[in-house]
Amino acid sequence: MSELPESLRRAVHARAGGAFEYCLLPESTGLYAHEVDRLVARKHDGKTELGNLALACMSCNRRKGSDLASIGPLTDAMSELFNPRIHRWLDHFQLSGALIQPRTVIGRTTARLLHFNEPHRVDERLPFVLANNLKPAETPLP
Repeated sequence: MSELPESLRRAVHARAGGAFEYCLLPESTGLYAHEVDRLVARKHDGKTELGNLALACMSCNRRKGSDLASIGPLTDAMSELFNPRIHRWLDHFQLSGALIQPRTVIGRTTARLLHFNEPHRVDERLPFVLANNLKPAETPLP
């Protein structure tokens, strides 16, 4: 997303508070490159504005791509994906140790699509869980 103005990029980073907005890993880990995700991609008429952007790790951002929805793993029905601008993380997920446990259809669909609980991702999260360093936003941030 090289066409993103630097001021907007800085605002996305500041709003995220140093953590990726899907998987919660601290941006400072260096485990994944940070990327700014367009929640609604340009091909779906998504705007280049703060309310349509989220800080994501490369792994989550590449897996999400331009998707807005996917097939829910238990329902086999279409479900929207978690959107940190309109959904509260704690409504859709909970931390159980280093696992991200989905609570809702949106949570299950997003966790499956973004591979939250692959063994290597759980291992990467564990030190931050033990240090109490994974903090989901209490409310969606505009």
